[in-house]
Amino acid sequence: MGSEPVVQQQLVHQPRLVYSKQSSSKILTLPTVLTLGRVVAVPMLIFTFSVDSWWGRTATTSIFMAAAITDWLDGYLARKMKLCSAFGALLDPVADKLMVAATLVLLCSRPVNVAVFGQAPWLLNVPSIAIIGREITMSAVREWAASQNGKLSEAVAVNKLGKWKTATQMTALTILLAARDQSVGESGILVASGVIFLYLSAGLSVMSLALYVEKIGKVLVK
Repeated sequence: MGSEPVVQQQLVHQPRLVYSKQSSSKILTLPTVLTLGRVVAVPMLIFTFSVDSWWGRTATTSIFMAAAITDWLDGYLARKMKLCSAFGALLDPVADKLMVAATLVLLCSRPVNVAVFGQAPWLLNVPSIAIIGREITMSAVREWAASQNGKLSEAVAVNKLGKWKTATQMTALTILLAARDQSVGESGILVASGVIFLYLSAGLSVMSLALYVEKIGKVLVK
């Protein structure tokens, strides 16, 4: 009985952070360098998108595909090599949002030249607004939750629905960028599949936002 308070005190004071002291003290770890590469790639993507030639379209698609791969790779390496850091955790979602938002705006400003966009010019605008609006809202919500208690931060932690949203989003944007290159085949079929994936991603974005709001509500009510 005498040792029970000591045990409870040790449990209470256990650190909750998963970052090691070594990895947290290093800013430029390999995963962080890959994340910074995605940030640097954003102006490159904008430049190549504006180049009206085959190599510009190919370079744009290649840059985005490389960014999508490193988005998965930096997280994998951080966990595998135990190189998680607070700076990397902060920068990773910023790099993702910059790349996705820039790509969506570019695609809306210059849609693929197919008949469907002549009949429905808003086709890309609607899911793009939903996706970007959701990301802005979640950034504000997570910043607010971080300033509150730990239960709120847990309520807005990334879930499986958010991961599916990201996967469909990256797939849709890759397809729509590739559809600008006439050498890859019939653009009408690619555009249709890309638009379907984009609307699916927008739907998952709204659903995940609603789920986060529901979790936050439950925490606040308690």
